[in-house]
Amino acid sequence: MSQNAFITEETIEGADDGPLADATVAVKDNISTEGIRTTCGSAMLESYVPPYDATVVERLKDAGATIVGKANMDEFGMGGTTETSAYGAVKNPVDEGHVPGGSSGGSAAAVAAGDADLALGSDTGGSVRNPAAFCGVVGIKPTYGLVSRYGLVAYANSLEQIGPIGTSVEETAALLDVISGPDPKDSTTRFDLDEDGEDAAHPAADSNYAGAADGDVDGMTIGVITDLLEGADDRVVEVFEASLEDLRAQGAETVEVSLDSLEHAVQAYYVIAMSEASSNLARFDGVRYGQSGGYEGNWNDAFARAREEGFGEEVKRRILLGTYALSAGYHDKYYKKAQDARAWVKRDFDDALDQADVLATPTMPVLPPELGESLDDPLQLYLMDANTVPVNLANLPAISVPAGEADGLPVGLQLIGPKFGEESIVRAASAVED
Repeated sequence: MSQNAFITEETIEGADDGPLADATVAVKDNISTEGIRTTCGSAMLESYVPPYDATVVERLKDAGATIVGKANMDEFGMGGTTETSAYGAVKNPVDEGHVPGGSSGGSAAAVAAGDADLALGSDTGGSVRNPAAFCGVVGIKPTYGLVSRYGLVAYANSLEQIGPIGTSVEETAALLDVISGPDPKDSTTRFDLDEDGEDAAHPAADSNYAGAADGDVDGMTIGVITDLLEGADDRVVEVFEASLEDLRAQGAETVEVSLDSLEHAVQAYYVIAMSEASSNLARFDGVRYGQSGGYEGNWNDAFARAREEGFGEEVKRRILLGTYALSAGYHDKYYKKAQDARAWVKRDFDDALDQADVLATPTMPVLPPELGESLDDPLQLYLMDANTVPVNLANLPAISVPAGEADGLPVGLQLIGPKFGEESIVRAASAVED
């Protein structure tokens, strides 16, 4: 396990029988596990041990899975390379001189290295799909509300979803079958509405995501988002175009679509995500959670010391920016405008999905950077999320599937579906895989 993919290596046995009885699973270290520390990749929570299991962990156990450890991650999910972890950077098993992506880099690296059959990550702006693409594995970001968030340490509540990572589309979809479904403990669980506007069955109630991995794309229309090809690395685009050609050979039709709002998606995402993060991370004050700031001076001094020592640079940066965006006089200037842009992104996706069954982009516009290459330029790191963050703004499902390699490094293809259209993206992704 030379990739530093785990923060805590611990075996949790599941039930004797179930759909995952023979599977080992790595769980991202921001998902609560009863009696086993959950650090969120931060020194602030170095000794925090949750008193309960997240709903997804309960479902893993009930399905017979064996959990093999808590996977390394960017601190509190803030980063795209898994280099901001207080427990050291994760290396990419494909080429250890390169990053594995993030923030669920430990989860993807564990699967790619064969240290776990499957893994759970969380995706706030691409944090499952980004490392899946960079490590050459499969990652699914479900529709917001499909999977319970109960027990996930919150970064940005309105954006994030727990999602599965695996080596094949079918196996990854089978893990989604296990973890999806309604949860009375989670207020963000979605329900379909009946004709009277009352809650009906949960969208996952009758779904068979693994069964959708049949590779049958004959007659399917795939919309290619041209806006997200501009500025992408030529080597990535070449692999992406070859995958599209392969899908056309299998009977799919491709059409070009354009979403004008995507020009503003990254800016809107970071204003919203950082604003929600500044609010969520206020609880880590050295009193309720986190290491103590001591007893000298007044409470503000102790609060400042706890956060200065407990948080890393990227987390501090995002808290400061988020607090600024929400401050008096600036809320309407930044946060409200970002929410308006988010609504525009949602409308654009709805219009595009009227023209196509699924939408396609490269998952990441670049190849995996070398370790240490990106940390000095946070803005460049934020722009690397251009292809993934719009999906979270629109609360839609998306999958990253290996499309090939360029210069020996993996390239992922991203497929985006309509709300609760997981079966469509799984079907298309399985055709890419074939």
